[in-house]
Amino acid sequence: MIHNKNTTLGFNHYLFLWFGAAVSIAEILTGGLLAPLGFQTGVAAIVLGHIVGTIILIAGGIIGTDERIPAIVSTRISFGQYGSYIFSILNVLQLVGWTAVMILAASRSANEISKVLWGFDQQSLWSLILGGLVLLWIALGRDSGLKKANMAAVFLLFGITLVLSQVVFKDTSLLSAPAQGGMSFGEALELSVIMPLSWLPLIADYTRFAKDKKSAALGSGIGYFVGSCWMYIIGLGAAIAADNPEPSAMMLAANLGLAALGIVVLATLTTTFLDAYSAGVSFANIFPKLNEKRVALIMTIIGTLTALFVDIEQYENFLIALGSVFAPLFAILLTEYFIIKNRRLRPELLVNWRALAVWLLGIYLYYQFMDIQFILGATIPVFVITSLLYRSIWVYTKEWSYCLNNK
Repeated sequence: MIHNKNTTLGFNHYLFLWFGAAVSIAEILTGGLLAPLGFQTGVAAIVLGHIVGTIILIAGGIIGTDERIPAIVSTRISFGQYGSYIFSILNVLQLVGWTAVMILAASRSANEISKVLWGFDQQSLWSLILGGLVLLWIALGRDSGLKKANMAAVFLLFGITLVLSQVVFKDTSLLSAPAQGGMSFGEALELSVIMPLSWLPLIADYTRFAKDKKSAALGSGIGYFVGSCWMYIIGLGAAIAADNPEPSAMMLAANLGLAALGIVVLATLTTTFLDAYSAGVSFANIFPKLNEKRVALIMTIIGTLTALFVDIEQYENFLIALGSVFAPLFAILLTEYFIIKNRRLRPELLVNWRALAVWLLGIYLYYQFMDIQFILGATIPVFVITSLLYRSIWVYTKEWSYCLNNK
């Protein structure tokens, strides 16, 4: 176990941190993808998917609190040191991707607002402005001032979710909107599970600083579940009512004017900060002498530049790719930690080839379940199958890992 004396974060910190992370334009847009199911079935998929995803997310956070280690470092328990390097690289790529997606989505909203207010149409410039503000947010670090600023931002974001909800749901007829077809329940369920799942490689980066396990688990779980479900439902309702889940349109409809720009900026900062910071933490798993904050700044710059060229229309494929990688990965880690109860970081373990083989099989199964549009999506069956398979072969393979001989 790696001890860290800076265990200062309590329930409120995690509640605000993860609610702020959930209140994002990307989550609203994802909720809008579920519109073909109709409102009631869409909400059912959102809630069920988030229950499953948030439970898994909390479990990953518990490892961070118990062992006082970042999320990617915890993968060494099952996969070994070199195995964790693979996931560090994959996580850095997904976090840079998220940084780009968040900045791209926010810059598009900010540009729509500025066009209406001032006739200013410069989306690329907005991407650079938002990326620069994220850089400043990271530069402030984890000091007490940033904690207070984050809490203030979350209170403001909470207020705007109320306003957006009023705009979207003033017409109660959408609550009974029928399904239009074009999306299976399993696909919608998967898009709901994926969002909390995408935070799995990050959550322990923050829960390792918790005062205690209960406050971190409850604060993170409640904050993220409530915030993310809320954003999804707002996006779902907007897509059904106006065929447009774009947050800028909702805020302009609410006559928020200049305040709408501030809302876009706050939502981008509270979420993208987590992505960029954890990219630095993951990179430091491979190169521990590097400064996490400096790496996070570099990752933000890369993500910002990427936002200038990527296509937001590929967003759904990006989410599916994340689910395919992280569902079997954390099925193996959580099985090892909570069921097999192997909780030791072994410096001599370089790579567990059998764990990697089961993980690759899990990725293959994930896409098979997506292809057949299984009613429970892909994460749930893949998680169960991967866990059972790894548990059943563990007793035969635990000594097959490639290790350095102790001297």
